[in-house]
Amino acid sequence: MILLVDLCYRENSLGFEEFVLPIRRIVGRCGFTSRVIHYSRSNAGEAGDARGIILCGTPVADNRFLADIRNFGWVAGCRVPVLGICAGMEVLTLVHGGLLENCTEIGMTGIRVTGKDPLLEGRDDFQAYELHGFGCRVPAEFQVLAESDRCVQMIRHTARPQAGVMFHPEVRNEWVVERFLSALPR
Repeated sequence: MILLVDLCYRENSLGFEEFVLPIRRIVGRCGFTSRVIHYSRSNAGEAGDARGIILCGTPVADNRFLADIRNFGWVAGCRVPVLGICAGMEVLTLVHGGLLENCTEIGMTGIRVTGKDPLLEGRDDFQAYELHGFGCRVPAEFQVLAESDRCVQMIRHTARPQAGVMFHPEVRNEWVVERFLSALPR
């Protein structure tokens, strides 16, 4: 089972349909079941039987989760593989002591691969869909793996199975989610 954490401002919002359901479809297509939980109800116990966790993205101005970052304290110590997408990468950054800074990117953006990682294997650069108002100042325990001209686009924790992407792979880069899932135990 893959735990999908909905970071949208309220449960069953339009953002849920745009940012969570596409991830759920990819997860199902890859042969996994999934459970969705809204961030306001998430805790370490929810991750108990999950093989992986995906912190889903949100619409560009939907940042209510930032005021409730304490709800994500359990993520920092999580040993289950975590993939943070856009807002999810922001959560990973904040719970590990990093910072956010203003950085708006909307639309297709060129991404340069700057480090080696199984999620990016075989890629030197690619185009990805962006929809965010913040960039991440990455904490020391994360390696930067990809960048755009404006901000960091992918990170991975150096000691925990946690990675984040600022772009939205559910739009045109489903291979990122597929590769994350393919590395999980069945």
